[in-house]
Amino acid sequence: MNTYRVAVVGGRPAPIAGAKQLGIDVVLVHEEGSYDPAIAEHCERIVHAPIADGQAVLDVLKPLHDERPFDRVLTTTEPAAESTGFVVDALGLPGVTEATARALKDKALTRELLDKHGLSPVRYRMVGSAAEIAAFRAEVGERIIVKPVDGVASLHIHPVDTPEDAERAWQALRAADITGIIAEEYLDGPVVSVDSFSHDGRHLPIGYSEYRMNDRYVEWEVSTPSRYARPWLAELRELTPKLLDAVGLTEGPSHSEFVLTKNGPRVLESHARLAGSGAPELVRRAFGLDLNRMFLTVPLGIDELPATSPEPIGGAAVRFFTPEPGTVTAVEVAEDAADEVRYVPAGEVLYVFLPYLDEFRDTEVAAVIGKAAGEKVPPLLTVADCVSGYAIASGRDADDAVARAEAVNAKIRFETR
Repeated sequence: MNTYRVAVVGGRPAPIAGAKQLGIDVVLVHEEGSYDPAIAEHCERIVHAPIADGQAVLDVLKPLHDERPFDRVLTTTEPAAESTGFVVDALGLPGVTEATARALKDKALTRELLDKHGLSPVRYRMVGSAAEIAAFRAEVGERIIVKPVDGVASLHIHPVDTPEDAERAWQALRAADITGIIAEEYLDGPVVSVDSFSHDGRHLPIGYSEYRMNDRYVEWEVSTPSRYARPWLAELRELTPKLLDAVGLTEGPSHSEFVLTKNGPRVLESHARLAGSGAPELVRRAFGLDLNRMFLTVPLGIDELPATSPEPIGGAAVRFFTPEPGTVTAVEVAEDAADEVRYVPAGEVLYVFLPYLDEFRDTEVAAVIGKAAGEKVPPLLTVADCVSGYAIASGRDADDAVARAEAVNAKIRFETR
C-alpha cells in the first residue's frame, strides 16, 4: 500500500504513468472501451462510470473512499471537469470545485466574473435569435463572434459582420442543436496561452505558447515559448493569477488563452486542467518543468511548487499534418524525415490524441503517421480532426523548433482523392 491515494476521472494516461514509483495509488474512473487497457499497470484499480455524470462517479468512488480515503480527486479532461468538481465537493476534498469548473466552462459566467473583478473588459451578450445577434453587432459597431457558451475545440465559431451573417450563424448553431449561444466582440490579434500551476491559492505561470490556425480557428501548430507573448509577458503573468482568483481556482494545472489586442491581453478562455495538443511536453522541453508529474506530486506535497516562473531553456513545437480531405491513396516518408518515425497501424483504435508522445521524451525530432492508404482524412473543422499525424521538435528556441517541425512536414507526403 502506497502513502497517497488519488482518483483520476477520465483523460489520457500520461500523468498516471509512474505514480506507483512515487508512492501514489491511482483509482482510474473511466468509461469502458474508452481507454487503453495497458494503463491498468499504473493503477490500483479501474472502475467504470459515465465520466460526465457527477453522481455516477461519486457512486463508484464513495465506497472506496469510505474504505480508504482519497487524498485528491482529479481530472485532465474537459468533459469530466464539472462532474469531478461535484465529487470533490461531496467528499470535502481540496481541489477544483464544481463552481470553479462551471465558471470556466460557461464563458458568459467567466466574463461576468472578470467584469466583477475589473479584469479584461470584453463586450458580450447571451443571444437567443438572429435578430439579437444582429442587434449586438450593430451595438458593437464592428465584427463580433458567435459561439456556444460552453464550446470546446474551436467548434461552431462564427464571425458576424452583417445581418446576413447573423442569420447564417443562428441557423448553423440551431442545426447543431446548440441552445446556449454567446456573442462577443471580435478580439483582433494573435492568440497565446499561459500554462500555470497553483497550490494553496498561489498561482505560478510557467509556459507561454502561440498557435497557427486555419480559417475555422483550428490550431494546427503549437510552439513555445511564444514570440508574440514576450513583449506582453509581464502583463500576462499579472493577469493570469487574477483570472484564476476570479474563478476561485486554488490548486492544480490551468491553461488560459489570451488574444493580444492593441489594447493589451484579453482573456479568450481558461481551463482548470492540463492543456491539450501536447502542451505539457512542449513546456517540459522548453521550460524544464514536468506538468504531467506536477499534476500528482504538487497537490500531494511530494514536490514543491517553484517560487518563481522559469525562464526558457530552449524551444519546442508540435505541428499537425494537414493533408487534403479525402481517402488516402499513398503516404511517402523520406528516410531522413525525423530522428524517429512511428506509424499508427491501419484501423487501430486510438485512446489518446497524440499517440506515442510519451515515448518521445528523449527524441529531439519525432513524427507519427496517423493515416494509411484507404483511410479517410476529415476536413479540419475542429482540433479533434487533427488525426493524420504530427511532428514534435525541440530547438534552440521556438523559431528553431518550428523550422525543424516544418522540415519534417515537408518530407512527409499524403496523397488523397
